[in-house]
Amino acid sequence: MQGYRAAYGRIFDGDEQLDDGVLLMYRAPHSYTGEDTAEISCHGGIYVTRRVLSACVKAGAQPAAPGEFTKRALLNGKLSLTQAEAVADIISAQGDQLLNCANGQREGALYRRMEKCADSIMEVSSQISAWVDYPDDDTPVVTQEWLCEKLSAVRGMFACLLSGYDTGRMLREGISCAIVGKPNAGKSTLMNSLAGQQRSIVSDIEGTTRDIVEETIALGDIVLRVADCAGIRDTDDAVEKIGVDIMLKKLENADIVLAVFDGSRELSGEDRRLLELLDPAKTVAVVNKSDLPQKLELNEISAKLGAPAVISAKSGENSGEPAKLLEKAVSEKLDLGRLDPDAGFLANERQRDCIIRADSALNSALEAAQLGVTPDAVGVMLEEALDAVYELSGKRAGDEVIDEVFRRFCVGK
Repeated sequence: MQGYRAAYGRIFDGDEQLDDGVLLMYRAPHSYTGEDTAEISCHGGIYVTRRVLSACVKAGAQPAAPGEFTKRALLNGKLSLTQAEAVADIISAQGDQLLNCANGQREGALYRRMEKCADSIMEVSSQISAWVDYPDDDTPVVTQEWLCEKLSAVRGMFACLLSGYDTGRMLREGISCAIVGKPNAGKSTLMNSLAGQQRSIVSDIEGTTRDIVEETIALGDIVLRVADCAGIRDTDDAVEKIGVDIMLKKLENADIVLAVFDGSRELSGEDRRLLELLDPAKTVAVVNKSDLPQKLELNEISAKLGAPAVISAKSGENSGEPAKLLEKAVSEKLDLGRLDPDAGFLANERQRDCIIRADSALNSALEAAQLGVTPDAVGVMLEEALDAVYELSGKRAGDEVIDEVFRRFCVGK
């Protein structure tokens, strides 16, 4: 059967007809994996699909391992390792921004960036080798100034990549978010409003939320992993104290904090205590209960945290207005728009670890060059950096690295 052809027919297991369907044929190298590939489309349904798969196995096929099709594409040179990782990110994407960035990675954005870094390292390494091996020729002298300039430029590329890692991680894994505030400020109502269902107990009794209630929430184009924390107040209740201690830990580890203040009340001592604990760089101030007469002066909050998002979590629950305001505020606070889908970014810990190792090797080479160490000794350190860069792209990745990448995939793909 020719490639890029579809044929309709019946599917049999021996003499037993199972279904009718369509067979699509792709011939190497013009397929996703780079190999001859056949796809069977049947009517579906769990039982029929299982019978068709069973018949294929009887005929000699093997069940696909997690990520096997993409792994074959990698091994056959159709994809780089970073492109293969991008396929997993496309599958798991929960928002347009990550989807666009993952598609950029899939088209080779990060791979090209790594090739540029590798080329720069190779240029220095080759120049050193030529100067050491052929000192009597017209090979340009490798000066300390030239070496430091070149190595610093590559380290600048690495620093740029590392600076965008947290943004990429948050888009990929979801943004860790803590909702904090004094008791009865409306934290639980806000969380329930964002989640679209009641996950936290809403009550007029202060201190109702003692446990940390967690929920994954799609907030427009971003995904929040939200923790509704116990309110901050002085209390003799042992259980409530534990909740407050956990809240303080969540506050420290969160990517973003939504600090909720009650707009219908004046700023209290508990509010001021909370303000002292908050990091302005990762905190969005939320003034709640805008549907009630306002008594809260915003100057003190604005001076510490910037202009607050003024909402009514209760009355805005059906309109979605709080979600829109907070999506904008969170995105601006974390500068989520900084990632360029066409520029490439570090999407996971494996990639970041490779760049950290490469940067460490280059830093050692730079320090050695500044101390006047011989260029050939510097060349050994450059090779370490090059190994790490090529491990990231997959050019020098061992079987263990590749196997670990594909453990993230679901069956097939």
